[in-house]
Amino acid sequence: MNYSAPFWLPNGHFQTIYPAKCIPKPAVPFRRERWTTPDGDFIDVDFVDGAPGQPFVVLFHGLEGSSDSHYCRALGKELLERGWSGAIPHFRGCSGEANLAPRFYHSGDAAEVDWVLRRLQPRATGKFYACGVSLGGNALLRWLGESQHAAEFVDAAVAVSAPLDLARGGEALGRGFNRLYQRMFLQTLKPKCAAKLAHFPGLFDLEAMLTARDLYTFDNVVTAPLHGYRDTDDYWNRASAKHVLADITVPTLVLNALNDPFLPGIHLPRHASPHVVLDYPEEGGHVGFATGRLPGTLRWLPRRMLHFLEGGASIGAPQTTPL
Repeated sequence: MNYSAPFWLPNGHFQTIYPAKCIPKPAVPFRRERWTTPDGDFIDVDFVDGAPGQPFVVLFHGLEGSSDSHYCRALGKELLERGWSGAIPHFRGCSGEANLAPRFYHSGDAAEVDWVLRRLQPRATGKFYACGVSLGGNALLRWLGESQHAAEFVDAAVAVSAPLDLARGGEALGRGFNRLYQRMFLQTLKPKCAAKLAHFPGLFDLEAMLTARDLYTFDNVVTAPLHGYRDTDDYWNRASAKHVLADITVPTLVLNALNDPFLPGIHLPRHASPHVVLDYPEEGGHVGFATGRLPGTLRWLPRRMLHFLEGGASIGAPQTTPL
């Protein structure tokens, strides 16, 4: 399933922003469950309930995303039409209610991914698949690579627009028009952090957090120290999925557009495990991949994901799109 952008979306920025903001999202009647985490916190998980014996797909969302994100709604709609089951676990603080613990979530959160998937897998009465988008894709790949054979209760996996090299992605987001994306993320992250300080005084420097103008500074003040990293450089290096692609043993698709403004194609890894397909289309933006005539449709991406998952177990050798 090759991707070509419609002529009316001429570059990576249009291909990123328009699908997220302008294409109508399909209505999906999610069913929500609240789970208590091992550390006394909670996460909310939204479900699509399919027919018995059909596949079960888990989707981890991106930075400041939720089940309402365009890609989650698009996948949910495809699952409904197929009669498949699905679950969208919300990272802590992303379901519309502040989480209870000092921690939030981060790009290398493999332990959280492991706990969620192991709790969901017994509900699957057919094949069990795992997907992740953007930050969620990186976290999923980290888990797959760190777990290796212990991850094989997942039948196949897909990561879409994952920031495989967080340092290079961070540099890209700090330049030119890309700063708009940083501002968008910080507009929601900062109020969450300020509210958390009311419950945990002294957790981090409020003034330094509020004056952060980029994700590098924000991660240095909040994300890195809260989650056991020395600083941003340590976090971005150790959490990057590029380091573990060679260790993955589950059939996995890594789908990244070469014109993704969050991670330019020049920085995408060229090599991975024989179980990993590196698919780098020329266009698509960051979690965009819109198709059709105006106003466009979101259906290509979920169909590409499910197409791979259905055939993923047959992978024997890596397939890559040359850069």
